[in-house]
This record gives sequence, structure tokens and C-alpha cells, in this order.
Amino acid sequence: MKNDTGKARRRMDELVELISHHDRKYYIEDAPEISDYEYDMLMKELIALEAEHPKLIQPDSPTRRVSGAPLDEFAQVEHKVHMLSLDNCYSVEELKEYDRRVRKWLKEETVEYVVEIKIDGLGIALLYEDGLLSRAATRGDGRVGEDVTANVKTIRSIPLRLNSSSGFSTLEVRGEAYIPVDEFRRMNREREETGLQAFANPRNAAAGSIRQLDPKVAAARPLDAIFYTLSYSAEPAPDTHSGCLDALRDAGLKTSPAVSVFDTIDDVIQYVSSWETKRDRMEYEMDGMVVKVNSIEQQRRLGATAKNPRWAIAYKFPAKQMTTTLLDIQVQVGRTGALTPVAILDPVDIGGVTVSRATLHNEGEIARKDLMIGDRVLVERAGDVIPQVVKPIVEARTGSEQRYQMPALCPACGSETAREEDEAVRRCDNATCPAQIKERLAHFCSRDAMDIEGVGPSLVDVLVDTGLVHDVSELYDLTPEALIGLEGIAEKSSRSIVAAIDASRAKGFERLLFALGIRHVGFTTARDIAFAFTSIEALKSAAVEDLSRVHGVGEVVASSIRRFFYNPANVELIERLKAAGLSVATEGHRSGPLQGKTFVFTGEMRSMTRQEAIGAVEALGGDVGSSVTKSTDFVVVGDSPGSKAQKARKMNKAILSEEEFLTMIGRG
Repeated sequence: MKNDTGKARRRMDELVELISHHDRKYYIEDAPEISDYEYDMLMKELIALEAEHPKLIQPDSPTRRVSGAPLDEFAQVEHKVHMLSLDNCYSVEELKEYDRRVRKWLKEETVEYVVEIKIDGLGIALLYEDGLLSRAATRGDGRVGEDVTANVKTIRSIPLRLNSSSGFSTLEVRGEAYIPVDEFRRMNREREETGLQAFANPRNAAAGSIRQLDPKVAAARPLDAIFYTLSYSAEPAPDTHSGCLDALRDAGLKTSPAVSVFDTIDDVIQYVSSWETKRDRMEYEMDGMVVKVNSIEQQRRLGATAKNPRWAIAYKFPAKQMTTTLLDIQVQVGRTGALTPVAILDPVDIGGVTVSRATLHNEGEIARKDLMIGDRVLVERAGDVIPQVVKPIVEARTGSEQRYQMPALCPACGSETAREEDEAVRRCDNATCPAQIKERLAHFCSRDAMDIEGVGPSLVDVLVDTGLVHDVSELYDLTPEALIGLEGIAEKSSRSIVAAIDASRAKGFERLLFALGIRHVGFTTARDIAFAFTSIEALKSAAVEDLSRVHGVGEVVASSIRRFFYNPANVELIERLKAAGLSVATEGHRSGPLQGKTFVFTGEMRSMTRQEAIGAVEALGGDVGSSVTKSTDFVVVGDSPGSKAQKARKMNKAILSEEEFLTMIGRG
């Protein structure tokens, strides 16, 4: 037994080191050495060993990045060294004046300057003790900040343990947490499509993510960090700032990719000026450059004022804001039916780019900013992010401005739109809306829906763009002859695609119900509804109260279903699908040894997929829920379970391992 424990400890140590190495290669050096699959296998092996030997779990294990229950509030912590803010300058003349002051304070000594990129994010300070990340804090008032350790640990580019070869054991470093511009755009698109308010800019998004009370929320955000100052070290440190940055890199911390050392202020000016035209190409928002005296000893003698160090200054780039006139507001319909208002602007040059349109996100944003058509408005363009209207210039109003009202009808198809309670986004629920057809087609053909093999996103694009398909029912009119000659489709593949479409007619009512893409109706909910209402006709006439009584269906989901069937275009689509031979009824309630028992699954199963497990339960008469509730009988826990396992224990629900579940269904 002791030998087994020793072997496990050695392998766990090896895996922690391996995974940390590959994290560094991927997140810091951008030079991955293994595939995502190989990385996942290493992580999976470590998770399994830690589950088997919980007493051997190391504090710097990569599995510990997301841990702990949500906080009620952040604790206050004192920084080792006060976190001062930088003084700013905005012109070449001010940089030259700063150089004169530095040389005067140092009595005309030779001065070297280090110039770094200034990232527009949230300032953080990390404390490492005995090589381990022990604390992370926000700047706060410079002396005391908020303890955000749990959230900062979720950032994969931040090492939980310093490289032992660096020679550092206890140190405090300063840096900036940020969200890359591309990730920010993707995150905002997803938020708008799900009815959440978009973030105003990457800096606000990063700050809001770091200050989440629940670490799981922070872990889901695409945070990154770059470090720029070694503020404290218990061990001897280099005597120059550039040397300290090299040491931080050696310790495993991510530093600025652009750091240069200059002897004269003229070279500094030439360098910072060159970055004004390059800043939009960077992966993060940068609002300037930071100029620092390189010698640590000279920094010490220069000292600081009450607020700013005298040995550093931020050269800020010109702000990318201008005023113009809001001529009109138009609405775009997104691929999921979300209606997004767009500001039509009197064209204005902002940072060398002519801006004539800007996103307004949703109707709540228009009201919050008190925008009116005809307003003079302040417009901001930050990097490659879509320009935004910051605010109206209320003082410039003449009385001719007009309030804007979101349209009650979809501008793409004319159907009625709706805005759910507690949601910011208004939507079109028409399943045949031309603005949504590609997304709805891809969903309809996906594996958990009608499972039409060969009809993926690329073919969907071709079918819609060539006018062969205008809604999902027209898939069933396709012939091999119509497909031959389309991009990448030969005679054999055309026949295979049509055969797969034909086979989907018999997939079952619950599959069709999910495939229709009714908002809030997922796979499990569609299955439960299909067995509660045995036909599409019964479902069409069901009241909200009747729908709400189905397991897993609340008032929000029930209202969404009613809205879907209230739309005449959706009813006509279903009639066309019925005519095409699709199943619009089910056999009703199931019977078997598991009848009356409700199962919930969490974690990954090794012997079968989640859908296969659900099918096995249903074949024996049981039900499967999406969350742990009073009516849950069994919770099946696989590898890497989520919060459902914890909730099941709190509610004293019967917990089954995968092996116990297999025995119960007769496959043990």
C-alpha cells in the first residue's frame, strides 16, 4: 500500500510539473508542444489520481485553479509596498520636460529609460511566498486593496508556483489583468444573444470579472495578465528594471512583449510615437506607453510624491473620441433573433477611421444613456472594437430631438417581437425569419436534434446562399440532382446527404421539438414535454399553467413555448414538416423497472455518452432531469462532476457511481 502511495505521489508531482510546463508554453510563450487532446489526457489522469489520493493534492495543482464557494464580500489586504498611480503626459514637449526634471533631480547623471506598452486593464498585485501564489489583490487606494486571490488563480497564464530555477521564493509583483480584444468581442456577442447587457469596453469587462464574488464566473471569462514591476523581493534582485523584467519572465510570469531601453529622450520619443499607428494591431487595449528610469538605485533616490513615483511617467495616446450627430437608429436582426439597435451617425473621423455607425446594444441601453435621434453625441472608437456612443451632449439639445421606440415587428420578416421579463434584448421568435435561417438550419441538423449527417455549417451556408433552402421544411424537398455541382458535393455524397435527410423523418417527436429551436427548450426539456404532451396538436393548445407543471419547465420556458405557437409562421412551418412525414406525436408515458424514478447526471462517463445514458434510463421507463430538485431520486456522478454533486449531498439524494449505475440498468 505504501509503495502504491509513493508511486501515486511521484506521478502526481510529475503531472503537476508537466501541466504547468505546457500551460507556460501555451499561455505565455504561445508555442504549444502538445495537442489539446494530449493536454486534456494529462489533466484527466491528474484528476483521477487526486480523487483516489485526496491527501496528496498539492496546493499548486492546476486542478485547484477554480475552488471554493462564492464569497459574501472581498477581504481587505495591505500591500507590501504602496501601489502608486502613474503621472500622465500627452505631448512630446511634456516628455522632454519630464526628462529635464529627472536629470535635474539626479544632478545630470547618465540616465537609461525603459519603455513598455501601457495596457488598459485592472491593476493587480500578486504575493508569492515560498514560491507559491498566496495572495492577489486589487490596487484599492494604493495602500489597501481587495483580496481577489480565488479569481486571479483562474487566469491560466499566471503560475501557481514560481519556477524554482529563478531563485525567487518570496516576492510581490504588479501587473494588469485584461481581456484580449477578440475575446471581448466574442464575449459581448454571446451576451447580447442570450439577453445580457454587453460590456462597455475591455477594461470594464476585466474589472468586472476580477471582482466577481463567485470564482466560477471569473473562470468562465477570457482573462489574461501581464506583469511590469517587481515591487518587493526577499531575495536579491537585479539592479535594473529591465533586468527585473527578465527575472520575472524566468520565474514564469508573463511580461510585456515590447520592452526597449534607450539612452536619450529623443530615442524614447521616436519609439513611443511609432506605437500610435501600431496600437490597433495589438491583442489588447493599450492607451499609451510607460517610460521608466532603468536603474533601481536611481529610482530609489528619485522617490515619489504622495501619489506618483518620480521615476516613471505614462505617455498617453490621443483619445479616440469625437462628437457628431445621431441621425437615426436602425435595427439589425441577429442569427438568434436578437434585435440590436445601431446608431446611424453623421460620418466623423476618429483616429484616422471614418465612423458612420455604432452599436447601441439594446433598447435598455438607449434609455439608460438617454439618447434621442438628432442628439449631438460623444462617440468612442477603441482599437478594432465596434464604435460606441458614449453619451449625448445634453447641453446642445434644441428641442427638435426625438425619442426612439423599438419596433414591435421584426424588420426582417414582419413577425411580432417580444422582450422577456428581466432580459435586455427584444427578439423575433419566427422560425422562418430570413435573418435567422442559417443558425436555425444548423441547429435543426445537429446531432442532438435531427442528426442529419453531412449537413453541417458549410453546407448550410451554400444551401441558403444559392436559394435552395429558405426554411427547415425545404430540406425534405432536396434531391441528389439539386445538390450535385454544389461546392464539394459529388454524386455519391449528394445521395448520402439526401438519404440522411430522409432517415431523419423517423427521429421522433422529442427530437423534432428540440430541433425547432424554441427559446429555452433544451434537449432534456424537449424530451420531458414530448412525453407529457403526446402530440404537437396537444402542445399547441396547452396553457402556460399546464406547461409549467412539466418537470423542468417553469413559467419562463412555458411562456416561450406559448409565444412560439402563437406565431402563425411557426404553425405553418410545423404543418409543412408534418406533410414531409416527420413524427409529430409520441407513444406517451413509458413503463419499465425504472418507472417513476428521476435521474440526474453530472460529470463525464467513461463507458457511454451522456445521451446514451439518458436513452438507457428512458428505455427502462425512468425520467432524466437537468437539475437536482426535490423530485430527483438518483444522481449519477462521473469524472469531474459539477455543482450538482455537491447539491445532491446537501439534499441527501442517492448518489451513484458510474459502476453502480451500470449495475442498476443491467450493464454492470
